[in-house]
Amino acid sequence: MSKNKSTNFDQVLTKLISDVFEKSGNKPLNYKQVAAKLNLQDPETRDLILPILKAETRRGVLSEPEKGKFILKELKTYVTGKVDMTADGSAFIVSEDEFEDDIFIGPRKLRNALHNDVVKVYVYAKSKGRKKEGEVIEIIQRAKMEFTGIVKLSDKFAFFIPDDRKMLHDIFIPLSDTNGAKNAEKAIAKIVDWPEDAKNPIGIITHVLGKQGENNTEMNAILADYGFPLSFPEAVEKEADQIPEVFTAEEISKRRDYREILTFTIDPADAKDFDDAISFQKLPNGNFEVGIHIADVSHYIKPDSALDKEAFERGTSVYLVDRVIPMLPERLSNGLCSLRPQEDKLCFAAIFELDAEANVAAQWFGKTIINSDKRFSYEDAQEILENKAGEYSEELLKLNELAYILRDRKFKQGAISFETKEIKFNLDENGKPVGVYVKERKDAHKLIEDYMLLANRKVAEFISKKGKGKHKLTFVYRAHDAPNEQTLQTFATFALKFGYKINTTSSREIARSLNHLMDDVEGKKEQNVLTHLAIRSMAKAVYTTKKSSHYGLGFDFYTHFTSPIRRYPDVMVHRLLEHYLAEGKSASEESYEKMSVHSSQMEKKAADAERASVKYKQAEYLEDNIGEKFTGIISGLTEWGMYVEIIENKCEGMVRLRDINDDFYVLDEKNYCIIGQRKKKKYQLGDEVTIMVKKVDLSKRQIDFSLVTN
Repeated sequence: MSKNKSTNFDQVLTKLISDVFEKSGNKPLNYKQVAAKLNLQDPETRDLILPILKAETRRGVLSEPEKGKFILKELKTYVTGKVDMTADGSAFIVSEDEFEDDIFIGPRKLRNALHNDVVKVYVYAKSKGRKKEGEVIEIIQRAKMEFTGIVKLSDKFAFFIPDDRKMLHDIFIPLSDTNGAKNAEKAIAKIVDWPEDAKNPIGIITHVLGKQGENNTEMNAILADYGFPLSFPEAVEKEADQIPEVFTAEEISKRRDYREILTFTIDPADAKDFDDAISFQKLPNGNFEVGIHIADVSHYIKPDSALDKEAFERGTSVYLVDRVIPMLPERLSNGLCSLRPQEDKLCFAAIFELDAEANVAAQWFGKTIINSDKRFSYEDAQEILENKAGEYSEELLKLNELAYILRDRKFKQGAISFETKEIKFNLDENGKPVGVYVKERKDAHKLIEDYMLLANRKVAEFISKKGKGKHKLTFVYRAHDAPNEQTLQTFATFALKFGYKINTTSSREIARSLNHLMDDVEGKKEQNVLTHLAIRSMAKAVYTTKKSSHYGLGFDFYTHFTSPIRRYPDVMVHRLLEHYLAEGKSASEESYEKMSVHSSQMEKKAADAERASVKYKQAEYLEDNIGEKFTGIISGLTEWGMYVEIIENKCEGMVRLRDINDDFYVLDEKNYCIIGQRKKKKYQLGDEVTIMVKKVDLSKRQIDFSLVTN
């Protein structure tokens, strides 16, 4: 090897060795351990490692805390992470490495980085006792280039003021790029350039949303804010329109024919996309066959088609207060794939033979064709269950009886019952809320849920066990981890203040005592607070190929198979199940894991958008109630204020600590309360208080309350 080549090789090896120490959390390692981590087998290369370790120690890069073992003296000069902006224009960089502390970046050192951007940061040598500081040297990936906000026009140019509170820069818009927007209109702007020395980015207006405060404008702004498109691309609509409505005799011959067997759907009264239907028949041996038939979306949308790519990008349908933004164009979601009554429909089914104790005696997974006999709303089905009379009452009552057994067994096996209250609005013809109510979940809802859980669980179990003994089969699971021990302990301490004891000795005991708690708080003023806190103490459920169990449901295997019209992971599950039923080889874990991560991210964005639409409607509802007094429950606490949920209408707003005049109040995070520093008066999470509606800001979706004290 020439001297030049040898030097280059040494430099590469030195860098690789440095990476080994960084990735192993800078544990002391000897040269053999370093070689093993680099997967170096040949003696010649291994022998180069010790001299490099010695040379780097002489240079002061490494140190030798014990003979033959080395560590890096100063970890990482450069760190990659996400920008977390603060209100004053500075930021913290949250590293991809969970062991790395957050790095503080002053406003002048941000180099035009924005909230949630992925950046590379140079970290300064840390002074004693000071937090880590650094400066952004490269923006690796922009999180967001499009923003919703307000257009401000002047004679020579326009400025765009973003709604996003973490976007601290107004966007400069040349008059030629305003897209016809009028002054003070709401619009979407896209950043197209940001010169190095410019204070503000330069953008163009891509969509004019309309007048501030109008329902359509604000709902579209929420969708755009969270990155959901307002319409389908032309190519996608065209592809959907070209799908034939009739299916061939050949296609029907490949499926089990359920068109002569009683089948029905149970959905919300205003639903148009019917994902799932249930077939039911009594068998000659006295058992019952229950079929869970799911719209065969993967029959219509083929991998890598325009439809498929669009569905994947969206990840999910989005349910705002007054509208649904479907994952698939209407021709599919409300037409071809929707299991409408008296129409032949293609399905992917999980068919179970259940005995009188709801044990699964036999199961089958495969393609079916159905013709739904009846479309029930939840209210229709509930009325039949309560009155024990009506069309198909015998079948519905038997299904409900078996569902009760399935539900009871689920809780005995460690499932946790979180019954959160869903807020709904009565809207007038302009979308303005004229009433608020809490949606009740009754037996008809739970019946459907229990059979969907059965299908999801059994599909996941089938694939997982099919892969055993050979190689593991790549599959998309809906996984949910056990709660963090410390978080749960904090919640248990708080619940004890209300007289509720949580046993944290084992997973089974945690589930059992949480279920007791949920039963005990039913209908009490602290129900919502304790339920929300309990949910927050749990881990978040995600899509993944790596883990199959679901802690909250108490299932060892769980997936999402039952809603492919509105969830992309279910489409992935259908494709994989069909592939493995045909004895196909295991799919690429890497590519399915990437798709699962994206699906989890889109699910979170959809949930945030849905929450934002509720917040907007709550603010709009209280806009006409300025100055009115209500009784509420303290539902959340921060350093700057306390959130209060009005008991009567479930609207939530904030009492700012600076507005409470009888003392100087400080947050006691550990004990979920704020305490007056002089008089020691305490406001505890879950306390009942009287508030007055002080101010409503629709554009920020914020409600401010003032505290009414006696």
